[in-house]
Amino acid sequence: MPNWADELIQEYSNGKRQLHKLHNSLDKENPTDRQDRKVINSMIDDMEFTIEWLETGKQPGTYRGVDKRLAYQRKALESMDIIPDITEQLDINNRQLYMTSEEKIILADIFTSFSLRERQCYVLHAAQGMSMGQIADDLGLSKATVQMYITRARRKVETKVEKKVS
Repeated sequence: MPNWADELIQEYSNGKRQLHKLHNSLDKENPTDRQDRKVINSMIDDMEFTIEWLETGKQPGTYRGVDKRLAYQRKALESMDIIPDITEQLDINNRQLYMTSEEKIILADIFTSFSLRERQCYVLHAAQGMSMGQIADDLGLSKATVQMYITRARRKVETKVEKKVS
């Protein structure tokens, strides 16, 4: 389910956490450790820069030009067919179910506003019908955390739908 940008963001976030642990384990009084702390701080800054770039799709600190928020996730969502055809699963008097291209763009916009975890939890709960407990077990999270991600995602959906309607 995650695209390449989500996977990179996750890897960089894990690496940044490990660097923070290493930084905190070094002795502030030791001259060698002080130098190492400076290098690690620089590495952490570089990772934060890269993570922000991957999340937003634009160079951090740049305020000119068009803002292409979450460009990588948006491109991935628009370029693949993430909305499965469920016509066979439903019996609605042989009516054809479809989404217009505008509706697909709105849906892609909603999905790109989600974080990786919000998207995972929301899709597993809303589309796959999994319980919060099952999602928590599958993703290695607590049930309360899954509930928080789903609640956040629902709020984002409601906000986006309200904007499109008005």
